Amino acid sequence: MEAYLDNSATTRCAKSAADVMMQVLCTDYGNPSSLHNRGMEAENYIKRGRNAIAKTLKVNDKEIYFTSGGTEANNLAIIGAAMGNKRSGMHVITTAIEHPSVGNPFAYLQEQGFEVTYLPVDTYGVISLDDLRDAVSSDTILVSMMHVNNEIGAVEPIEEAARIIKQKNPDCLFHVDAIQSYGKYHIYPKKMGIDMLSVSGHKIHGPKGSGFLYVREKAKVKPMILGGGQEWGMRSGTENVPAIAGLAQAAAEIYQNHEQKVHHLYHLRDHFIDRVEKIEGVSVNGHKNHQNAPHIVSVSVSGVRSEVLLHALEDKQIYVSAGSACSSNKPAISKTLQAIGLERSLLDSTVRFSFSVHTTMEEIDYACDVMEQLVPMLSKYTRH
Repeated sequence: MEAYLDNSATTRCAKSAADVMMQVLCTDYGNPSSLHNRGMEAENYIKRGRNAIAKTLKVNDKEIYFTSGGTEANNLAIIGAAMGNKRSGMHVITTAIEHPSVGNPFAYLQEQGFEVTYLPVDTYGVISLDDLRDAVSSDTILVSMMHVNNEIGAVEPIEEAARIIKQKNPDCLFHVDAIQSYGKYHIYPKKMGIDMLSVSGHKIHGPKGSGFLYVREKAKVKPMILGGGQEWGMRSGTENVPAIAGLAQAAAEIYQNHEQKVHHLYHLRDHFIDRVEKIEGVSVNGHKNHQNAPHIVSVSVSGVRSEVLLHALEDKQIYVSAGSACSSNKPAISKTLQAIGLERSLLDSTVRFSFSVHTTMEEIDYACDVMEQLVPMLSKYTRH
């Protein structure tokens, strides 16, 4: 049996998304900037896709900009907003547990002379709203925060954060990395006070290399890719029409029967936690209840290195991650696990299990059965 439990790294592309991509690649293959019928066909895929995505967020079509994925969306939001508003101030804020696609742009801004405040988190991975309130000043032009942490599934208080930011400084832009939360939660930027929102296609059963950035109308963001003026000048370059069509199909589908899907994910998560916590030496990081995201479980196994456990599970066709997928091929101590104050001995003994709407209870039980056999055996080789 196989159990693919690494859905926060990537999901299987939905057949309907793959089908529409094939249609665009092989039949409706025109350049959307061309003036003939083939070009107009391609442009219509983009228009329909933009509309489908805008509907899921209850925003205007013109506020959706297509990108090559979540990393580009985050970079455009953070660097574009900072460079577009630096005359108003040079202070920006983020958290200590951001994904590298947010953390590294902030490091870049620091090199450019911006003052960066990194908000700490508690043992569950959640920021303090008081810390945020104290940090925002008249010089603050941007706050960027992930909605759901990709490693432990911590959920940040986005709406409350937006309220505080706008109370302290109405001109400050608020960016949310929703790459792990879009499709798991209903997110309405206008109602929630979000100015910019990043999403990645391959986390929601869409294709890799697809994503979008929501930018509130009139929010000042400086383009980073210059050229032919596509995407209203925000992101030049011929649009990846097949990827956009596949992304839009996946986005529309992920919100069908949404409550039922989230209930299924929490059912899997609750059952998984209940079983693995009974194994000696195993502990779960973050909130174990429904304050956490429904699809992510961070598990530490005392005395067993994460790489060893990952490959032992792989031998049984169970696929998991050791930290963030974007940096898992360069093993490093997780900043998120350090930020939540995880015991030092567990920092390199932690793996992430992540589920999708297609994950079955049989897969969960199989993974738990194997963990019950493997952990005691691997623990015999505990480092001293």
